[in-house]
Amino acid sequence: MLKAGVLGAGHLGKIHLRLLKQSEKYELVGFYDADPENAKRVVEEFGYKYFETIDELIDAVDVVDIVTPTLSHYDCAKQAIKKGKHIFIEKPITNTVEEAETIRTLVAEHGVKGQVGHVERFNPAFIGIKDKLENPMFIETHRLAEFNPRGTDVPVVLDLMIHDIDIILSVVNSPVKHVSASGVSVVSDTPDIANARIEFKNGCVANLTASRISLKNMRKTRFFQKDAYISVDFLEKKCEVVKMKDAPENPDDFDMILQNAEGIKKQIYFDNPEITSNNAILDELETFADAINNNTKPIVTLHDGTEALRVATMIINQF
Repeated sequence: MLKAGVLGAGHLGKIHLRLLKQSEKYELVGFYDADPENAKRVVEEFGYKYFETIDELIDAVDVVDIVTPTLSHYDCAKQAIKKGKHIFIEKPITNTVEEAETIRTLVAEHGVKGQVGHVERFNPAFIGIKDKLENPMFIETHRLAEFNPRGTDVPVVLDLMIHDIDIILSVVNSPVKHVSASGVSVVSDTPDIANARIEFKNGCVANLTASRISLKNMRKTRFFQKDAYISVDFLEKKCEVVKMKDAPENPDDFDMILQNAEGIKKQIYFDNPEITSNNAILDELETFADAINNNTKPIVTLHDGTEALRVATMIINQF
């Protein structure tokens, strides 16, 4: 079992602590938190071992799970890597692309592995349709959240939209050609609602909307490709795959047939996959353990996290 320690025991950090504790692939050694009062409450409530310094925690583990505020990701990761420790780092990977590039260089120099916590890659609805995506040419995403002061220290692009940026980059096999965007600050010092249009060199276009001042929660993505429409509800963990094929010469009464202006007939049918429920955060942590133990590439690499941050930064620079 890999010895693991968590940096940061806030809302998400406590979830990571609980899951590492129950995982059969890790031995949870303990945690560090910059707020002694919060650390004390966590120890009293859950009984996890508390380390008084980051260095002491890093020295005691094989894997450092970084769940601190984004501004400290870089320093925490650098300390861990230089001591030869593997890093799991929450999204966004770092505060700047330059920091992310440095982290990637350090990981290569010290022969350790890193994974970024883009958890939607492990959402069962996305896993269900991933293999059905074939060269999507238009993508539309809506990620809306009710207001929560937690996370407002960064723009909504880094808080919410970056999930969808990572998903899109993972399925569009083409470089980004152009980005345009607009954002509005409503209750925070940084934009709370944003819309972005990403154009790829292969002609694919992605239109993304993110808001943290919505009256309801929504996390939906729609993919359009040749002869197929695929929708994913990341919140409800549901998906729908609608496909078209050449219509049979003698369709049944219940077949759904479309005819275009040229007289070509297509049959519409559903190809919805089975969805296997899971704990996405546990899965991302345990697949990282597998990558370390088997010396294979993590599912969400530091390169992936860097590219998602790069596009997010391009969007933010448009505001």
